[in-house]
Amino acid sequence: MRSRYSAFVRHDEPYLLRTWHETTRPAAVDFDPLLLWTGLDVVRAEPRLVEFRAHYRREGEPGVVHEVSRFVHSGEGWQYVRGRLRGETSP
Repeated sequence: MRSRYSAFVRHDEPYLLRTWHETTRPAAVDFDPLLLWTGLDVVRAEPRLVEFRAHYRREGEPGVVHEVSRFVHSGEGWQYVRGRLRGETSP
């Protein structure tokens, strides 16, 4: 999860797509140019599940993405399958 957060911060689309499971992977990652990621809190981590809060600022206003993400392990390593937002703002 931390590596994917870092990839969002750096706009590293190749890494994000490589670590996204093929069944849910988009054709491209849409980065918001006005979004500045400011921190990550991992709330809980279990096998195949990570709950996190990713903090950001957009046009000076703070926000939080609170998500529970599912991962699977394959020959390629851990891959993101999907996430479920937990009621806070999202970009």
